Amino acid sequence: MSEQNHNEEEMIAGKHPVLEALRSGREINKIWIAEGSQKSMTQPITAEAKKLGIVVQFVDKRKLDAMASGVAHQGVIAQAAAFDYVEVEDILKIAGDRGETPFILVLDEIEDPHNLGSILRTAECTGAHGVIIPKRRSASLTATVLKTSAGAAEHVAVARVTNLAQTIEKLKEAGVWVAGTDVSAKQDVYKSKFDMPLAIVIGNESKGMGRLIKEKCDFLVKLPMHGRLNSLNASVAAGVLMYEVVRQRRGV
Repeated sequence: MSEQNHNEEEMIAGKHPVLEALRSGREINKIWIAEGSQKSMTQPITAEAKKLGIVVQFVDKRKLDAMASGVAHQGVIAQAAAFDYVEVEDILKIAGDRGETPFILVLDEIEDPHNLGSILRTAECTGAHGVIIPKRRSASLTATVLKTSAGAAEHVAVARVTNLAQTIEKLKEAGVWVAGTDVSAKQDVYKSKFDMPLAIVIGNESKGMGRLIKEKCDFLVKLPMHGRLNSLNASVAAGVLMYEVVRQRRGV
């Protein structure tokens, strides 16, 4: 049973995120479009909304500016039902239904919504079966995240869990190996095997993985660093790791 807060509504800003939300089957209540917007840019949205029977209202751009709370809206905002998170079991089922080896991202307190959005976008591009985030001390699926993900959040299963350590144990019981990313790890990512059922843990932007989460991992890996900095941005590191998984699974 998926978790959904029916008392909240989500604002989705931007042409591409709104169009992806419509096409994904997300429950949209209403769409606002700025008066004077180029018809060629908004026509796909109005056509899709008409087909689905969703009300579209043309309003002054200043109204959208006020609604978007600083998010670049490109003249389009949709009001959607609260994001429908899935359960961890649903993510494993997605892999099973596709006949694929599970590939999951576990995010340990990623706080920057732009990082979360970028990770979701790469997860969708690399065919990850889902992303797991904690309920506390973590960015959630806000309008900024949806915008940064360029619509990918509508197509990636996201589970929001109360206890990340217990969730990792549950994954291991299901036969999933858990790899943590840590700058002090001895194992190089390019000398590691990722062709088994796998969950990769990405730590917090400044603190990395928590001690307990690190202890729960089956093994730790690091990206080779040759410059003066000792770590990459969380979303960049996650992207490198995801594509290494793809490379190995394709046998390249």
